[in-house]
Amino acid sequence: MNQIDTADPRTTEDAWLKAAYDVLTESGVEAVKIMPLAQRLGLTRSGFYWHFKDREALLDAMIRHWENKNTGNLVTRCEAYAETICEAIFNLFDCWLDNELFDSRLDLSIRNWARNDPALQERLARADHRRTEAMQAMFERFGFDTAEAEVRALTMIYTQIGYISMQVTESRDLRIARMPGYVEVFTGREPTEADIERFMARHRGVRT
Repeated sequence: MNQIDTADPRTTEDAWLKAAYDVLTESGVEAVKIMPLAQRLGLTRSGFYWHFKDREALLDAMIRHWENKNTGNLVTRCEAYAETICEAIFNLFDCWLDNELFDSRLDLSIRNWARNDPALQERLARADHRRTEAMQAMFERFGFDTAEAEVRALTMIYTQIGYISMQVTESRDLRIARMPGYVEVFTGREPTEADIERFMARHRGVRT
């Protein structure tokens, strides 16, 4: 095997993962193949094997990235400090506004991929269960009983999955403006001006 140029950013593992991500989100998992990725990067396929044993190893790396980023960050936001349930929901809503926390395109691609991959479908089910448990625990932390907390958590996760699957298009400003209303729908409680202001301050003027 020829020595690769480690100074060339195209040769890094992250570069291969980024190229695979672009293909996955554009064309689906069937299009993620080693030779086309190499051509996309302007490299030979031998460079791929410096980082991955085979295509399956690359696919598994993408799945692990999705689990760590989307599910991991969602759980972290559910567990973040908050004085009220409304503030806690606003913490979670950061995921829907910050692509560094939660990648909706990747989530949709994983869900589409899982339709024809039973093993991935099991991992997806575990991820959704983990997300639901984190949301439910968030409600319970603020005094909601178990049954109500579960229903409210399921309502939120089903809504977000539907939002992603429908590929809803709206401006960032409109999405943010609607969020206090969503908080009230999901919690049954009206957020205070202080809750809203803290949330708006985090996102005011930010563009993704």
